[in-house]
Amino acid sequence: MNFKFLCFSIVIFFLAVSCGENYVPKPRGYFRIDFPEKEYRKFDNNFPYTFEYPFYSKIVRDSSSLAEPYWINIVYNSFHAQLHISYKVINGNLKNYLQDSRTLVNKHIPKANSISQREFVDPVNKVYGLVYNINGADAASTIQFYLTDSTSNFLRGALYFELVPNNDSLSPVIDFLKDDIEHLITTFRWKNPGN
Repeated sequence: MNFKFLCFSIVIFFLAVSCGENYVPKPRGYFRIDFPEKEYRKFDNNFPYTFEYPFYSKIVRDSSSLAEPYWINIVYNSFHAQLHISYKVINGNLKNYLQDSRTLVNKHIPKANSISQREFVDPVNKVYGLVYNINGADAASTIQFYLTDSTSNFLRGALYFELVPNNDSLSPVIDFLKDDIEHLITTFRWKNPGN
């Protein structure tokens, strides 16, 4: 009986000691994101341009009321993101399209920490443009770009997430999609480039 009492007392003692108020909260974290393998396919419909885009995305026509022919969205369902692509024919109004692109990027200045731009030049395929990286936790669009052949064709792209912006937590996804956008730009071709 003494042995049973001793064991019971030890168990009660450890239960009492382990039930203290020494709660230590875990640090706040974000969900782990599993990225798919990078594989690309060619977008080559009856459009004035072609490029490669990832298998884990899909292309849908832009259905907004302002959409014009050859406007599309590259949808990344698993990341709740869309790359909006708009296309315009140049009729002596390239300067206006360039200014519109700058204006749309500059609208992000109040929420951006910095905006950097990088020139893209592919004289062999007559593809020229600028890529804007918009840095800031609350910026609605983190990557925008335009491409042109300088005489006949103009295309603009902007990446948006279908979430409240928190680009600190989205930075791994932004970096992942940035590589896809870079691939799109380097594989981009006009079907009828201007002279």
